[in-house]
Amino acid sequence: MARPIVAIVGRPNVGKSTLFNKLIGQRLSIVDDTPGVTRDRIYGDCEWLNRHFLLIDTGGIEPHSDDIILKQMRRQAQLAIDSADVIVLVTDIHSGVVATDEDVAAMLLKSNKPIVLCVNKCDKVGEPPMEFYEFYNLGLGDPIAVSSVHGHGTGDLLDAVMEHLPEDEEEEIDDSTIKVAVIGKPNVGKSSLINAISGEERAIVSNIAGTTRDATDTFINNEFGDFMFIDTAGLRRKSKVEDQIEKYSVIRAKMAVERASVCVIMIDALEGFTEQDSKVAGIAHEMGKACIIAVNKWDALEKDGKTMDSYRKKLMNDFSFMSYAPIIFISAKTGQRLDRLFELIKFVDEQNSMRISTGKLNDVLAAATARVQPPTDKGKRLKIYYMTQASTRPPTFVCFVNDKELFHYSYQRYLDNQIREIFGLEGTPTKFVVRERDGK
Repeated sequence: MARPIVAIVGRPNVGKSTLFNKLIGQRLSIVDDTPGVTRDRIYGDCEWLNRHFLLIDTGGIEPHSDDIILKQMRRQAQLAIDSADVIVLVTDIHSGVVATDEDVAAMLLKSNKPIVLCVNKCDKVGEPPMEFYEFYNLGLGDPIAVSSVHGHGTGDLLDAVMEHLPEDEEEEIDDSTIKVAVIGKPNVGKSSLINAISGEERAIVSNIAGTTRDATDTFINNEFGDFMFIDTAGLRRKSKVEDQIEKYSVIRAKMAVERASVCVIMIDALEGFTEQDSKVAGIAHEMGKACIIAVNKWDALEKDGKTMDSYRKKLMNDFSFMSYAPIIFISAKTGQRLDRLFELIKFVDEQNSMRISTGKLNDVLAAATARVQPPTDKGKRLKIYYMTQASTRPPTFVCFVNDKELFHYSYQRYLDNQIREIFGLEGTPTKFVVRERDGK
């Protein structure tokens, strides 16, 4: 049985994300004074009294709005409510009980789930103000005064949650779970891919660029293994990043890449390669992550027998700085080649964590230097005494030489190609560290 689930819900701007971050002990959800910052469901691990449960942060519920994003936010919140074992309704002491609070409370009562009423922003220590008692009118039992900023009352809140949680038969996330960040510029279908592979609406999908803001986690278990997919906000050009919220989203996306082992770089088949695609890919490349280039919306492109080959050749030229990355043509809409995508993710993750013995590396080094002599400068020739692998993710090779000034990038690239020819290392960047034998 999976861990119990607790959903945090409420109208916009009552401090749900601040409370979420306080309870999980990290800044996973974006916090800002602007209503509607959180849109998708954000998941985090929470522990209290040696009990572990999954906490879900949701977007603010506007029950009667016809705005396309707000309607989808409402649906996301409803999905969280349906899957939760306990619901925490967050309200705001400063504004008191408003009509939207009453509408949300009525919506929650229909779910027949245990509800814990949280009155947030009670920042002063001591007895709550008189306005606090107004919240009894919602008919949800005893409210709990909380300050999500300072942490006051969070212990009482968690105690109340614990009373309603089912027995916890915890299922730990195995270390073998592969973490996959889905990255790309806005509107290439990242959220559609997450929804397609999970079989549910885990992320809001819209044609409006910038719909996804947080990085959301989706756990998948199938015949290929255990995966955690991290959907990220699309990375736009800096000139397009206008509001403060989107600046946070760019930081979150980079953090998602850092957390991941594998990055799926999504390209829009209809739009083709753009400069922004190379910048997005460059982030994953610089961080040494295993990479796959996934060309989405392949079903919408008019094709003949040569389209895929010509498209692949062009992309190989465009992504020449990461020629190691395999290219796959998919459709999140139809599910085309998604099974093959899982196989590739597993394969490149294994390549990224490959360890090569020092003996085998030096056999390749001896053959490579015999085939192509190391470079010389002013009569002095480069000598590579030996090579060893220092670490994985990415595979990092240390070369001990007589003079590192002679170890030109072109020869390093030649050695890299020789190692790849023998051992593969497909889908992963490599790193070379050059040291002089006397320790300079």
